[in-house]
Amino acid sequence: MQPEKLTITPLTAFQDNYIWCLTQPDSDALLVVDPGDADVVKQFAHSNRKQLTSILVTHHHWDHTDGIAALKQQWPDVRVYGPAYEANQISTLTHSVQDNDSLTLPDFGLTLNVLHLPGHTLGHIGYYAALPHHAPWLFCGDTLFSAGCGRLFEGSPEQMHQSLQRLVNLPDETRVYCTHEYTLANLAFARAVEPDNQAVIAHLAHCQQLRHNQQPTLPSTLATEKAINPFLRCHLPDLQRKYDCSSAQATFTALRTDKDQFKS
Repeated sequence: MQPEKLTITPLTAFQDNYIWCLTQPDSDALLVVDPGDADVVKQFAHSNRKQLTSILVTHHHWDHTDGIAALKQQWPDVRVYGPAYEANQISTLTHSVQDNDSLTLPDFGLTLNVLHLPGHTLGHIGYYAALPHHAPWLFCGDTLFSAGCGRLFEGSPEQMHQSLQRLVNLPDETRVYCTHEYTLANLAFARAVEPDNQAVIAHLAHCQQLRHNQQPTLPSTLATEKAINPFLRCHLPDLQRKYDCSSAQATFTALRTDKDQFKS
């Protein structure tokens, strides 16, 4: 495998979704992550002369799954991987996977490790690729966002905090491919939480320029997120004092409640 030849392209869908596409120059194979919209995937495949071979699904929400049925009509042999815990909510899956499964994608010479990341939904999973001589990749759906994390639609604050702690333990250079362009709004909250955090201030300016140029703010890296993302910084004494909490878990719970009510 030559990961440097693999290209990851974001396709924009709806207001702020990204559908991540994996391609390589010497193959017609295409992999997509969380295709809520079939049309943008079909257009990409046609214009790049690719054939859809694999779909990765992180969770059951419609904006991550609604395009799958139409894509399977066009590419009947496509393999659709998704969380076993939510298989009854995603009727289009062909392969159910669960925590610590190893998923081999021969079209790309890739092996992905499946991580169970409950919180946003109970069965939410992520896909992690440790690559030789290359920064690892993480497709984390709506668990970790740049400067933020997903809302708790089904899981508890304890589950989400534990899921994020699991991601924090991955290598700092891990490239984070989340599925929404929420970065500027999240950074506004991060700055309200830590107004003197110079990393937040600098990253906000950088991302504002990217969006001005109609470029995505993603992928991020775990090193960046540890510096700017308040939900990954709940262990810090200053943040715990701010929220009058004595533990990282309690601070996370207070932060998540604060974020839900935040108006930038």
